[in-house]
Amino acid sequence: MRIGLLTEGGYPYAVGESGVWCERLVRGLGQHRFDLYAVARPPATGASLPLPPNARTVRAADPGNLLERAARRTHGRRDRRRFTEAYERFATGLCAEEDTAGGASLFAEGLYALAELARERGGLPGALRSDDAVRALEAACRAPGARRGAAAAGLPDHLAFAGHLEEALRPLSLDWYEEDALGAADLCHAAAGGTTALPGLLAKRFFGTPLLVTEYGVPLRAHYLSAAGADRSAPLRTLLAALHGRLAAEVYRQAALLTPCNAHTRRWQEKCGADRDRIRTVHPGMAADRFDGVGEDEESGDPATLVWVGRAEPAKDLVALLHAFAEVRARQTDARLRIVTVPVRDPGADLYLAQCRALAAQLFPDEAAGAHAVGENPVSFEELGGPEAPGLEDTYASGAVVVLSSVVEGFPAGLVEAMFCARATVSTDVGAVVEIIGGTGLVVPPRNPRALADACLALLRDPGRRHRLGAAARARALELFTVEQNLAAFRGIYLELLSHAPVRHRPGDGALFAHPAEAHVPGSWNPGAVTAGSGATDA
Repeated sequence: MRIGLLTEGGYPYAVGESGVWCERLVRGLGQHRFDLYAVARPPATGASLPLPPNARTVRAADPGNLLERAARRTHGRRDRRRFTEAYERFATGLCAEEDTAGGASLFAEGLYALAELARERGGLPGALRSDDAVRALEAACRAPGARRGAAAAGLPDHLAFAGHLEEALRPLSLDWYEEDALGAADLCHAAAGGTTALPGLLAKRFFGTPLLVTEYGVPLRAHYLSAAGADRSAPLRTLLAALHGRLAAEVYRQAALLTPCNAHTRRWQEKCGADRDRIRTVHPGMAADRFDGVGEDEESGDPATLVWVGRAEPAKDLVALLHAFAEVRARQTDARLRIVTVPVRDPGADLYLAQCRALAAQLFPDEAAGAHAVGENPVSFEELGGPEAPGLEDTYASGAVVVLSSVVEGFPAGLVEAMFCARATVSTDVGAVVEIIGGTGLVVPPRNPRALADACLALLRDPGRRHRLGAAARARALELFTVEQNLAAFRGIYLELLSHAPVRHRPGDGALFAHPAEAHVPGSWNPGAVTAGSGATDA
């Protein structure tokens, strides 16, 4: 089978969480051919990872090339009229209230009309920023039935939105929609929804190619939570939210199957209009073998140490964790807390971490065992990869209980890693936490330091219960969250989708059924002739 794998630009150019998953998928399903399409801008180096033999084609969207082509292109009067008509439908559907009848269909009609024009004329980047587009958007915002927030948009909002829209719809202007590109794929598999899945949406439109969408996060949710839009005006935020919402709904409506990684993502998809009969949860696969040494040694780790691992950001609510540990420390004086942070490039992370260090110094002054001993703080801040925490397995092995204190989460992979290490966990009830741990850990409400402290103390004071929960957690993780189960799921899904897809005859394939199946069997295949020959010989 030939798979068109649509990525956000990470694989094969860089390896993040999405890139690791794509790498494992391509290498694990070696019986299929993968054509890789990186929708977002690859890193400046342009270097790609070594590809396995079954990954033969790599294409990357080049924004600079698209804009250069747009600058050289001119559209005639007829094309401009076609663009204006299509854009008016697109903008009207975009700006219509969510519950307005026909808004979603107008958006889709306009989107596909723009895609057809871009395919015929070689792209639309310049047209999407043109005066015609801005005027059409302004009219749609002020039309009866438009969203209240959009109606308040002014010219600066329209111009800013035109820039964002041109970037979001760049996949329309790519040269991937030919018979030797996405048209040759038996299946399009998008590694994310939203803009990443847009080429797959158009491949289905132009060639009837089935679309499979895997989401390990929800782009619409990420847009809502993004801090990048904090300085935007309310009307502009309304327009951008409408764009991402309409695009997500159309992707979900057209996909042959959606494979969210957990029930939390599944609920978002259903809220955006996805048909629950076409949703199948496939848990992400994670490498478990690196944690075998720790997971098979339940007695390892300091029995009085709590461990937290993750990115230092407000969503992780380290402030609540520190206040909870203050109560733990008051009731168990030998308790310790290790906060191990994962390096990130966000400058805001350093500021938040500094605030947490200051709070820890205030809550826990350095303590000494005697008058001549050096004082030590029961809370330590370390960085993963440093001398104190060289690797994840060593970090989890150092403690008895792993804590997750977040107020916002999607699929917390660190929780699965702790389960692989047979560690009992205390987590806040956010995202997919309950789905991940089942009954193998303790769950408390978010933003409740006292409940978090009580749960931690319950496990610190009961080693038998802690070990039972840890063993059950490891067994559950090995059953549900390994690379092998993930590959097995997608192996079956690929075959299922292809079996339901209509047969497509491509030029050069020859006439269908021109030769009987027997013609492909080696040797003679004519039972009648063999029998007659045998009879003549016997006579």
